[in-house]
Amino acid sequence: MSRQALSWGRLPAPEQRLIRLGSRFDALPTTTGSLLPYGLGRSYGDSCLNGGGALLGTRGLDRYIAFDRDSGVIEVEAGVSLGEIIELALPQGWFPAALPGTRFVTVGGAIANDVHGKNHHRAGSFGHQLLGFELLRSDGQVLHCSPTTNAALFAATIGGLGLTGLIRRASLQLLRVPGPCIRGSSERFGSLAEFFALSAEAEAASAYTVAWIDSSATGANTGRGIFIRGNHAEGPASYAAPRGIRLPITPPLSLINPLTLAAFNALYYRRPAATARDALWHWQPFFHPLDAVLEWNRIYGPRGFYQYQCVVPMQDAETVIGEMLRRIAESKLGSFLVVLKTFGNMAARGMLSFPRPGATLAIDFPNRGAQTLALLDSLDAMTMAAGGAVYPAKDARMSAAAFRQYFPQWQAFAGHVDSRFSSSFWRRVTEYPQ
Repeated sequence: MSRQALSWGRLPAPEQRLIRLGSRFDALPTTTGSLLPYGLGRSYGDSCLNGGGALLGTRGLDRYIAFDRDSGVIEVEAGVSLGEIIELALPQGWFPAALPGTRFVTVGGAIANDVHGKNHHRAGSFGHQLLGFELLRSDGQVLHCSPTTNAALFAATIGGLGLTGLIRRASLQLLRVPGPCIRGSSERFGSLAEFFALSAEAEAASAYTVAWIDSSATGANTGRGIFIRGNHAEGPASYAAPRGIRLPITPPLSLINPLTLAAFNALYYRRPAATARDALWHWQPFFHPLDAVLEWNRIYGPRGFYQYQCVVPMQDAETVIGEMLRRIAESKLGSFLVVLKTFGNMAARGMLSFPRPGATLAIDFPNRGAQTLALLDSLDAMTMAAGGAVYPAKDARMSAAAFRQYFPQWQAFAGHVDSRFSSSFWRRVTEYPQ
């Protein structure tokens, strides 16, 4: 079976087969060609694609195996989503310790991309809550991997983009929480200097910190945005999550353009709700505001979009990110989906993990062909010069040279790649010298 537009960026996808697994006890298919696990397809570029090969659909691996309500340790199959874990565990007072910007991510995908959330300064990334997993290799071996058993393969699989084999089951340590809500505040800031001051102050008292940035702001307003902070809190028993809506069609043209962007960003920045003191939010709109619009990625039209997420060491972050935002505003290629936050100093567990100390900027760009790619190349040049990195889960075009600088352990990692597993991304960044 062939599939198109399988990554979240909706960029043109290569021909590939999708083989759905129904159980963690299924053997790997004996068909020729390479394999790659595929969960809910929330990677933005080609790290979840396998042109000319097969994708192993893991959503059939959806069973809960064990849950200790006293310790918060849960064991699930790799196709269970983080949202499904929350549905089971939150009424018992437990929550994922590291949660990305969507709940529609499988446990296997969260491990493969070592996802992170708004609390890296407290909890690190997803790999830090991972106690162990079971990995099926193409030679038939079933290996238990943990920090003390098959430790090198454990480190290679965290952030390993699904290339080390098929994760069949995993054990996680959840976080004890008092209820389903987040209590916190939001406030406007007028510059990147203000953002970094707010972030440094907030991280001492708040588990979660993040900012929205106005990518169309120029001049003295460059870097302005809205800063949000919060902690888990009790909430009314009847407090319900807002109901989501589905974007039913893909518009013929991108709805993100210079006119709509400038107007939306100005209104969003100045709206009364941008300033809130002692606010009480349900966890869903706090962590996953975009999940309220199912298939929101359609707004970019039939050509899709690129997401760019980089991390820059803190000593140069204000200067480098400021220059990035100036170039983005001048290009008029930006989006209203712009997030800025900081990573703490917790060392990553994965050999190819993206989170590292510094500030991380994430922004969507409508696909306008060569113009967009040229802008992204210029952002890459700044990231490389600063000694930063770009997130493979969000990438669809970084060069092999850039990847090798961002992830200097890539050759050691390559020694753990299963011989039958590959991806369009992996071939792009390792097979072609640039």
